[in-house]
Amino acid sequence: MSYIPRLKQEYKDKVMSALTEEFGYKNVMQVPKLQKIVISKGVGAAVADKKLVDHAVEELTMISGQKAVATISKKDIATFKLRKGMPIGARVTLRGERMYEFLDRLVTSALPRVRDFGGIKANGFDGRGNYNLGITEQIIFPEINIDKVNKISGMDITFVTSAPTDAEAKSLLTELGLPFKKN
Repeated sequence: MSYIPRLKQEYKDKVMSALTEEFGYKNVMQVPKLQKIVISKGVGAAVADKKLVDHAVEELTMISGQKAVATISKKDIATFKLRKGMPIGARVTLRGERMYEFLDRLVTSALPRVRDFGGIKANGFDGRGNYNLGITEQIIFPEINIDKVNKISGMDITFVTSAPTDAEAKSLLTELGLPFKKN
């Protein structure tokens, strides 16, 4: 028997039945699922120092457990001294088992390390069932060694779901363990 992440098993056992009960799905295939998690990090100072992008790629690789790639600029912007094709950030897309492993680590170990944490805001939905979460410090992840961090920076985490509405997506993410603030 192969390894199945804890959250993936919980999704199959509990979350699917809870969502079916809440929204009255007639078919198992109608139940929304988490399709991918995209972690991205913009490095604005990379215009002057190219090594900052390498550090960002290295940090995202450590956090996600999957090789991150550098993102490049699409156009010239003279006011920012930016040329087309220059590396300006990093991103990694997680799917399948790595996605569930990352979500599990985010919920159980990273988010509780945020100072004065009272839950994440529920206003990051885009109207199509996807959720965006901004993190201000990368040092909340236990994989990052604080002594080796040259600059504290944030990142964006996007949860892409198959849910058609924001209410269904919020229920899915709540069932998976994301701690939303109570209104």
